[in-house]
Amino acid sequence: MITLALSKGRIFEETLPLLAAAGIEVTEDPETSRKLILPTTRADVRVVLVRATDVPTYVAHGGADIGVAGKDILIEYAGDNGGNDGLYQPLDLNIAKCRMSVAVRADFDYEAAVKQGSRIRVATKYTTIAREHFANKGVHVDLIKLYGSMELAPLTGLADAIVDLVSTGNTLKANNLVEVEQIMLISSRLVVNQAALKLNREPIRALIKAFESAIPK
Repeated sequence: MITLALSKGRIFEETLPLLAAAGIEVTEDPETSRKLILPTTRADVRVVLVRATDVPTYVAHGGADIGVAGKDILIEYAGDNGGNDGLYQPLDLNIAKCRMSVAVRADFDYEAAVKQGSRIRVATKYTTIAREHFANKGVHVDLIKLYGSMELAPLTGLADAIVDLVSTGNTLKANNLVEVEQIMLISSRLVVNQAALKLNREPIRALIKAFESAIPK
């Protein structure tokens, strides 16, 4: 049995065509089913639904054989584990694309605030990415970890800037924030448990190959 870890939402929806290319269809809708383990049209493949941030943990520790996770999640997971995520990442699936960016209030002078040796307050869920980005610029940061409603932090004076995922930028505009710096492009990756790859090599390799042939250009 091959267990695939996915999170609900955009990643799940954009993974479905890749699964279809491998001849696999999920037979229940995660939005209407209460099940967290979903069967597929292949008896030897099942899908487990987990939080996006938990996908690397499930795969690394053997709760799933393979999974799909955003580059942002994988960087943060590795950061939390001393730089070693223990995962094999064979493919960038080129799905769920967005960007990691710095945003501030429209009236905030970001360029003046990030001069070499300065210090600013940054609110983010992505502390590893933010810390490394500002360290490379020679800027000291006080990181404030938040898990949601990131846009509120500059508006309430909690932070000078935020580091967050940006897709259309509409939420920033609606809250009078501007994107001042792009840190990196983000897409979702296929991750594989290394022990599972050794023990179940041929079926997992075949699935990886099917995914690769279906990656959107």
